[in-house]
Amino acid sequence: MFDLSQQPHVELGQEQEQKCILVVDDEAVIRDLCVKALKGYRVLQAGDGEEALQLFEKGGIDVILTDVMMPKMDGIELLKRLKEMEPTLVVIIMTGFAEKDVILNSLRADADDFIAKPLNLLQLKTAVDKALVKKALKEEIVNLKNLDRLKSNFLSLVSHKFRTPITAISLFLQNLASGIYDPEDEAFKQNLRLIFEEACYLERLVADLLAFSHVMDAVGGLKLGMCSLNDIIRDVLTTSKAAADKPGVETCLDLEPLPPMQLEVEKITFAIKQVIDNAYKFSKDFGKVSITMKKDDGMVKIVVEDNGIGIAREDLPKIFEKFFQVDSAQSGQIRGFGLGLYYARDFIRLHGGSIAVESEPGKGTRATIAISVPALSS
Repeated sequence: MFDLSQQPHVELGQEQEQKCILVVDDEAVIRDLCVKALKGYRVLQAGDGEEALQLFEKGGIDVILTDVMMPKMDGIELLKRLKEMEPTLVVIIMTGFAEKDVILNSLRADADDFIAKPLNLLQLKTAVDKALVKKALKEEIVNLKNLDRLKSNFLSLVSHKFRTPITAISLFLQNLASGIYDPEDEAFKQNLRLIFEEACYLERLVADLLAFSHVMDAVGGLKLGMCSLNDIIRDVLTTSKAAADKPGVETCLDLEPLPPMQLEVEKITFAIKQVIDNAYKFSKDFGKVSITMKKDDGMVKIVVEDNGIGIAREDLPKIFEKFFQVDSAQSGQIRGFGLGLYYARDFIRLHGGSIAVESEPGKGTRATIAISVPALSS
């Protein structure tokens, strides 16, 4: 079972932490000198490359200052390992060696700056300040590249989603215009029903696009107000097209009556709707969807469980990624844009909660939304 809520993430609105510098040198006097020069920063120390890697793997380090000649793992090897792990990390090489080979090897390993020993404290502080600016620029470039990639993927996805129904409708209309039809023919009637379904699907796609456009504009802080989770869940079920499309699926509700909570209605409704809709969407024609809600161990937990097709183990870690869609039948024709769960998790996290998903192919899926009880009104 997987609990995707435990994956690392950064909460929106979280206050920026003090920048952290890791100083790596086998001489304690050098490390202490760096600590004194870098007042205002949080400074960690490591005596060799191996210890530095262990500290870096714990996270939270912004810049690394490292000596070259050290036992166990030298500074060049440490630099290579660090850049493999995090390409945007800024690494400054401290060395008393002016040899050309040391400089060239450091540059080949993508060193960002150099400081000569013996250390000049003012130069050291200036180099770290510049390194932090460089790191911010690197991260901004990566974010822009990711944004371009996401835009490209989204346009490609939209084109693919619209192409299939439009092609089917176009071919049918061409045959109709050519007089190739018989209103009494059963095959014609069947095709007419299919085309009507495709037109309805196009209508839903456009509605989904508008909804996601609105959702993307709404990403950010919360506009809290008093609302009832009981009412939200019942309203979602009443209006769910996914549930209406599966009349053979039994719905079982077990909702503990809870007082109103301080939530943003729009965002929390969107998140709950995505989870409930998916339960029906991936159910078989006949089955059961159970929705329970109760206070448990300081949390309000909403559990949505189905006995549908389930999710493959290798797909579970991907289900909250943008544009990812579970395609158990490998048909390539899964309808939707693969954005619902991405924003659902984002909105639940904004409320201080999490979404965990467990699933087994052929046996169904259980999704658990957990929200902190302190949000309950007195």
